[in-house]
Amino acid sequence: MMRVAALVQVSTWLLLAACGADIESRQEPQTSGDARRGRAALERHDCDVCHVIPGVRGTAGRVGPSLKDFAHRPHLAGKFATGEGQVIRWILDPPAMAPRTAMPAVGVSEAEARDMAAYLLTLK
Repeated sequence: MMRVAALVQVSTWLLLAACGADIESRQEPQTSGDARRGRAALERHDCDVCHVIPGVRGTAGRVGPSLKDFAHRPHLAGKFATGEGQVIRWILDPPAMAPRTAMPAVGVSEAEARDMAAYLLTLK
């Protein structure tokens, strides 16, 4: 299955290159949030209590997964595509997406979630 996904991705890149598309610009996620504010929001909401988050103070958390290399992960919570919209929805209310998750909704505003997603999507 992974070979098929890799083949599809390579084929897509080749088609884009043949059409004159700029592949490099497609590798950087385009987000609607501000990564700098997102890092501050991750600190303010104490996300490092559960997660190791590069660039965020403390980062001693071991309850949740490390968020190192977050941008390279194909899935969020093991089943959702790691696109900006999905990441924002997850940050806003994880139990709404995965009722059995241990991650609680912590009262993050939509603007904060957008910024937090922007920061997480810079972690490569």
